[in-house]
Amino acid sequence: QVQLVESGGGWVQAGRSLRLSCAASGHVSSFNAMAWYRQAPEKQRELVARIRSGGSTDYADSVKGRFTISGDIAANTVYLEMNSLKADDTAVYYCNAEWYGYHYWGQGTQVTVSP
Repeated sequence: QVQLVESGGGWVQAGRSLRLSCAASGHVSSFNAMAWYRQAPEKQRELVARIRSGGSTDYADSVKGRFTISGDIAANTVYLEMNSLKADDTAVYYCNAEWYGYHYWGQGTQVTVSP
């Protein structure tokens, strides 16, 4: 059974930084990609950042220049460095892993940014 476990969320003042971590277990092969999504209250879940097995990355426009995704896909781990946090970044952040079109999800970790 595949499990993704996130850590590193919490409360922070605007302008500060947080680092999220995600470790996957129970999958015998490396994923095709790992990513971070977020969902704010009354909003749809959205992609924040993705890193593929080849190392290429994608970012939502709203976080470009502030967030950095990194990780060791071969080891099924991914991180999200979040700098210059804004109140609009407040959301539950979910780790995601993709395996040939199938998506696995973590339970989510709350990030709260106070103005």
